Amino acid sequence: MHRLIIGISLSIIFSVSAQAENKTENVILITYDGLRNQELFGGIDHRLMKKVKKKERLTTQFVRESDEQEREALLPFFWNTIAKEGQVWGNLDTNSKVRVVNQQVFSYPGYNEILTGRPNPAITSNAKVNNKNITVLEWLNQQPGFNNRVEAFASWDVFPYIINEERSGVPVNAGWEAFTDMGDETKQAQLNMLNRELPQMWDSVRYDVMTFEGAMDAITHHKPRVLYIGFGETDDWAHEGRYDLYIESAHKTDVYIQRIWEKVQSMPEYAGKTTLILTTDHGRGDTDPEWKSHGKKIDGAEYIWMAMIGPDTPAKGVMKNTSTTQGQVAATMAAALGLDFRKDHPEAAPALAMSSK
Repeated sequence: MHRLIIGISLSIIFSVSAQAENKTENVILITYDGLRNQELFGGIDHRLMKKVKKKERLTTQFVRESDEQEREALLPFFWNTIAKEGQVWGNLDTNSKVRVVNQQVFSYPGYNEILTGRPNPAITSNAKVNNKNITVLEWLNQQPGFNNRVEAFASWDVFPYIINEERSGVPVNAGWEAFTDMGDETKQAQLNMLNRELPQMWDSVRYDVMTFEGAMDAITHHKPRVLYIGFGETDDWAHEGRYDLYIESAHKTDVYIQRIWEKVQSMPEYAGKTTLILTTDHGRGDTDPEWKSHGKKIDGAEYIWMAMIGPDTPAKGVMKNTSTTQGQVAATMAAALGLDFRKDHPEAAPALAMSSK
C-alpha cells in the first residue's frame, strides 16, 4: 500500500494539455558530478572534517548551529532560490527518494541514464566509446525549432562520446579541448591560454571555471534553447580524498549556477521562459573512507537528488513521500518544452510530476 501511495503521488505527470500551456521555451540541465545527498541536504559533514587541511577556514565559512543553516552556508543559491522557488527531490529524511537504476553506479552509466531516460546494462565502463543510445539532447536537436539550438559544455572529456557528438550533431566542448567558437574572441584566447598553461590536476577533467566560462559565452552569444553543463570537480576532489576541496568546489559551483540563472533572467530570450534542472550522476559512501568512492559495492551510492526551477514548476520546496529515478530527467526536459520524448523512446522513464497540490 505504501508503494501504491507513492506511485499515485507521482502519477500526475505533464499531460498533453498541460504541455500546451507551458511557458518554458528553453531548458538548461546542469549536473554536479558525485555531489552527495549528505552535503546537499545537511551541509558540511563534521565527521569528515578531522583530516582536512583547511579546517579553520572551512569551519568559519561553513559550520553553523543547524543542518539547515549549514546547507544554506554551503549552497546559498540552491537553498535561497532554487529550493524556495522550485522543487527538490532526494531528501531521505522526508522520505523523498531518487535512485540510480543502472547497476554500475558510476559516471558513464549514470549520465547515459540521465540523458536517455533508461539504464543500459551494456555500458560497464567509463571508456571513450560513442554511445549507441539516443540522448534527449540528440532527440531535441532533431525537433522543429531546436535544430542547431542545442549545446553542451562539460569538464570531463568523455562527454563527447556519451552525447555522441559525431552522430548527434550536438556540439560538445569538454575536457582540455580548445574553445573554437566563442562569441568573445578575447575571452576565447584567454581561456585557451589557461588551458595550455595551467597545471592539469587530472588528464581527463578540466577545472570547472573553464566549463562555466564557455557555457556563459554560449548563453550570451549563441543563445541555445537547450544547454547541458556538466561540472566535474566535486567528484575528482572526492576521489583524491580532499574533503576540503570537495566542499570548496561544491560552493563555487553553486556560485556558477547562480550566475548562470541570473544571466538568463537578464536576457529577453530566456527571462521568464527558462527551466533549470539540476542533478548528479551518482551518490557516494556515507563514512570515511567510503565517502571517496561510489559504485555498486558502496552502500548508499545509489541515492541521488534532483532539483527544478522555472515558470512551470510550482514552488513546493523539498518534496515529501516521493519515489523517483535518475532516468526521469530526460522525459522531464522534453515535457518542460511541451514535447514527448517517450513517444519515440517509450522505454524511457516518465517525466517528473509537476503537481501544485
